[in-house]
Amino acid sequence: MSDSVVPNGGLRPNGRAAANKANAQKSTGPRTEAGKQRSKLNALRHGLTGQTIVLPSEDLAAYQRHSQAFLDEYQPKGANETQLVQSLLDTAWQVNRAAAIETNLFTLGITEMEDRVRANHPDAETALAMALAYREHNRAFANIGIARQRLSRQYERTLEQLRQIQAERQKNEERQLDNAAMILKMHNDENAPYNPTEDGFVFSKAEIETYMGREERRQRANRHDLHPHA
Repeated sequence: MSDSVVPNGGLRPNGRAAANKANAQKSTGPRTEAGKQRSKLNALRHGLTGQTIVLPSEDLAAYQRHSQAFLDEYQPKGANETQLVQSLLDTAWQVNRAAAIETNLFTLGITEMEDRVRANHPDAETALAMALAYREHNRAFANIGIARQRLSRQYERTLEQLRQIQAERQKNEERQLDNAAMILKMHNDENAPYNPTEDGFVFSKAEIETYMGREERRQRANRHDLHPHA
């Protein structure tokens, strides 16, 4: 089907698609070195504020190791805890990225400015080049700082929420285990089989027995502390 013109002079949808494709083919991106550097900075800024977590330039395997470390530490249960841990680890990844961007921006600036600074000592030249880089890119540094503060606050809020939810869940599990242990002990005393799911417990019989053994050892330890020489 060929492109056609609608009465108001605009292109029909298939005409717009063709025009967009033609314009994209004409665009070659930034041509100058300064334009390329600005494009890189834009990509990094979008990496801090956008939805993409792992950028094409980043190591996916490193992100996966980072993720596993958080999962191992917090061991989420259920969709809610899992979502909070995912948010936590993604925010931490972005905070680390912001720090790396800031360092890389300084390095880039020093490289760009080193020929504009003359001093009697290499360290002095580096310090002056860094100051000049900061002055030249002060808006970029300010944006990075704002992003880091926002991400850090988000991280703290998510961590606090996760801790509260896990504390409530663990307290509820403790109550449920205590109840299940009493029922299991009654069945054991009566030499009767017991299936915890019949009473709505999500724990297996082995998990309840592990809890009973731990509680028994804890009570023995308490008695030992009260009567160490008995």
